[in-house]
Amino acid sequence: MLSWFAIVSLAIFGIGTVTGVITNAFILVANFLVTVYGLCIQPGDLIITTLGLSNICFQLTMAVNDFCAFLWNEVYFSFEVYAVINVLILFTIISSFWFTVCLCVFYCIQILIFTRPFLIKLKQNIAKLVHWLLLGSTFTSLTLSLPAAWCVDKGLSGNMISSVTVNITLEGVVPRLNPSFLLFSILLGCTLPLILVGISNALIIISLCSHAKNMMQGSSSGAPRGEAGLRAVRTVTSLLLIYILFYVSEVFMFLDMFPPASPWMDVCLAVIYLYSPVQSVILILGSPKLKAMSIKILHHSRCQRRKLEGKQLVILTLPAPE
Repeated sequence: MLSWFAIVSLAIFGIGTVTGVITNAFILVANFLVTVYGLCIQPGDLIITTLGLSNICFQLTMAVNDFCAFLWNEVYFSFEVYAVINVLILFTIISSFWFTVCLCVFYCIQILIFTRPFLIKLKQNIAKLVHWLLLGSTFTSLTLSLPAAWCVDKGLSGNMISSVTVNITLEGVVPRLNPSFLLFSILLGCTLPLILVGISNALIIISLCSHAKNMMQGSSSGAPRGEAGLRAVRTVTSLLLIYILFYVSEVFMFLDMFPPASPWMDVCLAVIYLYSPVQSVILILGSPKLKAMSIKILHHSRCQRRKLEGKQLVILTLPAPE
């Protein structure tokens, strides 16, 4: 019989997983249709698509992790299965963070005005460097997550054993990730990207404030750039806020800061489960193309529902056959 904590956690997890897969799949399909119609996908959209694919992998990996941890403890806490699942979990988390860095850095370079020749050339060639940024992020994520397969220690009997998203009480010898490796992977895979996203956000805000000041003084007339800057600030700031919430919750879970079945544990689980769908919604609202497409789909579904309701009303009002 599952505890109330397990039931609540699985309910939150189910809602987050379904929502995250749907919203991120929308991003993938929308950008895939661009290539189907023979158009070239833009560098920013390529990063968003890669981030959406990473989030889907993250949600599905969490599904395997949590269902195994809750329902098949003996299988989950075998050393081989535990190592493989934690490698996948760490890879999807770290890759999502580094892809977020790629998007924020791309926005930053697009918005900022540079005067040094090297930076000017970097801005002109940023579209060609996006593929290398994504490949570098993937390689970094693999490098930081693969050692988890060899950094599994034997835990003490009867302790609370923490996976990435759930805490389970087990008796006997069980596997645990090595604390030194965990600290190293958190610093390079989570903390460093958080700092880079924060720096990108600060630079965009400073650039936007400078641009607004120049417009007030009449020395600039770049309204489109101002609109793009505002959109970038909203997107990057929102990504930074949910990044911080996810980061704090993740660290609390790793370090077993709260007892099992506590309200704060539910809060941490909710933040972790809902990180991917909330991030995908932010990406959709931050992209004019994705936002317009989502509004069109919602409007079409609403019209279809009204037509269906109208047909049902007509059927109900028809006179009964004699």
